[in-house]
Amino acid sequence: MKIIAFYLPQFHEIQENNEWWGKGFTEWTNTKKSSPLFKGHNQPREPKNNYYYNLLDAEAREWQAKIARDHGIYGFCYYHYWFNGQKLLEKPIEMVLEKQSPDFPFCFSWANESWSKAWDGQDKHILMKQDYGAEEDWITHFNYLLPFFKDKRYIRIDNKPVFIIYRSASIPECDKMLAMWNNLAKKNGIEGIYFITTLTSFEIDTISKQFNAQIEFEPMYTYSHYFDIGKKITRIIKLLFRKYLKLKSHIFINSISYDYLWKKIINRKKNTAKTILGAFVDWDNSPRKGKESFIVTGASPEKFEKYLKAQIKKDYKTNQTGFIFINAWNEWAEGAYLEPDKKNGFKYLKAVKNALENSNN
Repeated sequence: MKIIAFYLPQFHEIQENNEWWGKGFTEWTNTKKSSPLFKGHNQPREPKNNYYYNLLDAEAREWQAKIARDHGIYGFCYYHYWFNGQKLLEKPIEMVLEKQSPDFPFCFSWANESWSKAWDGQDKHILMKQDYGAEEDWITHFNYLLPFFKDKRYIRIDNKPVFIIYRSASIPECDKMLAMWNNLAKKNGIEGIYFITTLTSFEIDTISKQFNAQIEFEPMYTYSHYFDIGKKITRIIKLLFRKYLKLKSHIFINSISYDYLWKKIINRKKNTAKTILGAFVDWDNSPRKGKESFIVTGASPEKFEKYLKAQIKKDYKTNQTGFIFINAWNEWAEGAYLEPDKKNGFKYLKAVKNALENSNN
């Protein structure tokens, strides 16, 4: 079993974020200013030893790889931001390629959505519009990716570099583009690309035929597609309370039990398409969205270990892909991180190691 953790590179300054959010902005900016919204709310989330790292620092990247490896994480899946030639947050992974360190497996997930001030991927208050261009632009994009695909550390399935697309249904000519990339890969000595579409909170791709598999992005896939009635009722209640009672309470916040959500994930029937299972550590995006946030309640390292162990067993029994992708390595502003913090230390990382070692029990 190979455990791969999604990896957010927004822990260093870039010019665009300085213009949009203020000088010095990184993901730490949101986490540091967060505060509890109700009694018992675990905010702010603070890294162990106040290690507010900068990903342009090679020592930080080496530290991440070491503690990940020591606890059974096979590799990182870096979010890749490409807007028809415009790159964002690319420096950390480019430095990994240039310096050939850390010696730790990696792959890409193309987070192909527009950047907006709402942090929700919707086309409102656009900061950077997602645009896919035409064939010439697709070739430019492929040529940028090629050195990464050829790197010995790049994660492969069936000897093909893995490339995940977050919202493939939004790409107008997705099949045509991916077919071209496959042909270009073969011309460059690669057997092809192992394309994976993502099951997310957005529209699910049922059209493109170039994908080898799909991947569950948790918890948003399950929450968005398996709780429709409950979400509508919650939304109505919130609107009524806001309009007529003017109350300030955590009732305004979308919340759900960690156990209930995980059980939905574990007990879901096997998908007919080849599906790589997902897992999630925790979820609380209030540092980004305040009272419009979605919060999962009742998480703990012990519960996470139990449910991850169940997912590993589920893959052995049904899917047999040999992979599970965890959300996430370092999504601090969404409460989804394996990195050590002041409250739990290394317990979530130890939970991964324990789940892997005891999955046959």
